[in-house]
Amino acid sequence: MMSINEVQEDIVASFAELEDWMDKYQLLIDMGNDLKPLDEQYKKPQYLIEGCQSRVWLYARYEKESGLVFYEAESDTVIVKGLVCLLLKVLSGRTPDEILNADLFFIERIGLKEHLSPTRSNGLLSMIKQIRSYAQVFKLQA
Repeated sequence: MMSINEVQEDIVASFAELEDWMDKYQLLIDMGNDLKPLDEQYKKPQYLIEGCQSRVWLYARYEKESGLVFYEAESDTVIVKGLVCLLLKVLSGRTPDEILNADLFFIERIGLKEHLSPTRSNGLLSMIKQIRSYAQVFKLQA
């Protein structure tokens, strides 16, 4: 299995091939469209991430045997779905410690920081915070 940093390098390489930001947004949208739909039972208020302008549901489960955390998520907007997809690609299927200690450099390196609206940037930070808080809870259960 690839390390968190290898997955991030892969993502950076995919975006580096595209020069135009419209193409990069399209890649983000395509990734979002590939995201497996979230089971309806998790589209409830308790799974909604606060601080996102769009609606984003995040479900996490911890597999004690493997010690890994798996995330599933969905959003009602295509760009945010793409962002969610990137985060899950990097962080799902990892140990709580890996998730908590990950330096998510891909966000900066693909230029998302300066190309997302302030509300989307805040939403992205809220998603990361929620992903990490699940990992923190699972770490305590390990």
